[in-house]
Amino acid sequence: MSARLIEIRWHGRGGQGAVTAAKMVAEIAADRGKCFQAFPEYGPERSGAPIVAFTRLSNDPIQCYSAIEHPNVVLVLDETLLGVVDVTDGAPDESIIIVNTDKTPEELLKKFSFGGRRLMTVPATKIAKETLGRAIPNTPMVSALSKITGYFSLDEIEEHLRYTFGKKFPDKVVEANVEAAKRAYEEVQG
Repeated sequence: MSARLIEIRWHGRGGQGAVTAAKMVAEIAADRGKCFQAFPEYGPERSGAPIVAFTRLSNDPIQCYSAIEHPNVVLVLDETLLGVVDVTDGAPDESIIIVNTDKTPEELLKKFSFGGRRLMTVPATKIAKETLGRAIPNTPMVSALSKITGYFSLDEIEEHLRYTFGKKFPDKVVEANVEAAKRAYEEVQG
């Protein structure tokens, strides 16, 4: 990660783990001695309602405390939000959009406009269902972020999952999350 401030915006629905994913990225940055912020912005607080979460990463102390208006990366944990929320709002032309979908970037571009921003896709829900047995796409999305941006490595994700998840979940759940991370790292497209 460079010294510049990296701003990440997460779009999801309640229960999909967007807030947890934002915090996970911040925790991985903290493990590397980086400065970070991670926080949600809730609307209606119910399962399935659209939510937004934010992560900031930097080598230097972060002096900004507002919502992220011009993200370097936008992660969309639920493809159905593309028709409901302008996920590109405020995102500069050079930003990256990562969408959880079984579709290719080319298929999404036929239906939605991303304004020339770099579009990537990963079947995070499918991976989560197949590895975790539950449709919680957050771990695969963190891994896709890692692959695309290089902010941290797959090894660092695995280490973090084994350490933090290992404190609260059985080995089977930890290893399923590690497998989900590995698959997403390999299956991201764009």
